[in-house]
This record gives sequence, C-alpha cells and structure tokens, in this order.
Amino acid sequence: MQMSRIEFGAGDPGDKSLVILQSLLCLLREKNLLSRADIEELCEKVQARVADHDRDPLPCCVEGAVAAANEMERLGQYIGHRYGGKHRRI
Repeated sequence: MQMSRIEFGAGDPGDKSLVILQSLLCLLREKNLLSRADIEELCEKVQARVADHDRDPLPCCVEGAVAAANEMERLGQYIGHRYGGKHRRI
C-alpha cells in the first residue's frame, strides 16, 4: 500500500519536517517502540485538537490542524497496513 501524496508549494518549510516526522513514526513502529494502538491514540489526539480548537493549549491555525488530522489518519492507515499489530482497546 502506498500513501497518497501531499502537495506542497515550492519551499514550504513544513515539507522537511513532515518527511522527518513521517519517517520517524514509521521507524518507531518498525522497531516496536510504538504500537498500532499508540498510533491510533496519536490520531485521536490530533483530531481532538481540531474538534476543540478554541480550548487547545497549543494554539495553531485551524486549517493546519485539519490538514494534520487528515495526514495523521492517512499515516495511521499506512502504518497499520504495513506493520500490523493490535488495535487500541475501546
């Protein structure tokens, strides 16, 4: 399974950071330092920042938070398919 591409404008400063963070999450999962459940919990935390943006203790742009939540969902799906593991208990 291949992740869908994200389009960035020329010279977008977030581009390098995103590539590093995506690679880091994959590496940590590959080495079993993060579980699939941990990735699912991280997805939920990112989505919570969008849902309750006005009370977010770490303020950010709403559009950026929505984009981050969408990207985290895609990344979580990719990592889940690539490395497997148990889902988080609800």
